[in-house]
Amino acid sequence: PETGRLALYLLGLRATCPLPEPGPQRLLVTWLKYYLEEDWAGSRRHGQPLTSYYQYSLGVLALCVHRKRVREEVIHRLLAAEHHGRFRHTGGSAVDTEAVAVLAFTCLERERLVGSRLAAELQAARHRVRRRMVEAQDPAGFFGNVYSTPWAMQVFIATNTCRTQPAYGRAMAALLENLDAFTTAATMAQVLPVLHGRSYLDIASMRCQEELDTLTPVSAKPPAEMLGNMTLRLVVECPEPRCPQHRLYNQTVSAPAGASLLDVLRAATMQGPPNFTFVTQDTPQGPFLSRVLGMEARQQQRRYWQLLSAPGTSLQMGIADYRPHDGETLILRLSEW
Repeated sequence: PETGRLALYLLGLRATCPLPEPGPQRLLVTWLKYYLEEDWAGSRRHGQPLTSYYQYSLGVLALCVHRKRVREEVIHRLLAAEHHGRFRHTGGSAVDTEAVAVLAFTCLERERLVGSRLAAELQAARHRVRRRMVEAQDPAGFFGNVYSTPWAMQVFIATNTCRTQPAYGRAMAALLENLDAFTTAATMAQVLPVLHGRSYLDIASMRCQEELDTLTPVSAKPPAEMLGNMTLRLVVECPEPRCPQHRLYNQTVSAPAGASLLDVLRAATMQGPPNFTFVTQDTPQGPFLSRVLGMEARQQQRRYWQLLSAPGTSLQMGIADYRPHDGETLILRLSEW
């Protein structure tokens, strides 16, 4: 199911104030409702969406922004997942998923698309998640990591609590110091509303006739060229018992200074033996590492390639954005969520 991609498209479509031609939009909304059901039915025996709770929450949020009701069973699935802590995956953070779910809950309550009893449950879940976010804020000011922080900040904006939470101010300061991390259209779309004190819920109340066409092209300066090469160590790990040898690859790789992790992986394929292979998949957030040395990250089996800087620091950027430094050890670890 294309739950997340279609949800983002519908959110973007509403934000661009399209011409009043409801036919195509109504069809897309109908498809999203269908995908939400298929997403769950396809993985019913596991009691979780076939895609992820993140995409599932995005679907509910997009339908709410378009003021469309969803079945109460769909909402209860997200409530149960939040209550039982099912949003978190191994070695990662649940902040972005929790934040999107809470935005959906807040939208449903605000647009009065649920009854009073269910609205009270949504409100209680919202308070729990917001409290966990404050408690889990790291010393640098981030909620989870640099990319999940804008989602968390949208929760404080949507619930009108940013002025009463010092954690929000610390997060904004951290965000302003790390804006260069947001290089793709998808990540920019998450951070730009926050910089203007808005959340995705504001899309539902936009008055399109008052919106001005202020978009102007900007010619970005090319990055300064870095001379020379760097040497890194690339390690590929796979847990037992799937991989008895555990460490499938452990070699030094030479790459141009300033190269991205994606460039490093490409350089590794040209250096050997042993031979190194990898496959990527295009996503709205940039290339996603889907296969390494023939080992595939399968969403249906909840497996993904975790990106680490030795000894165990999880990278906060994708393979096309992260730029390693000379002498660094990079670990690609097949993990489960």
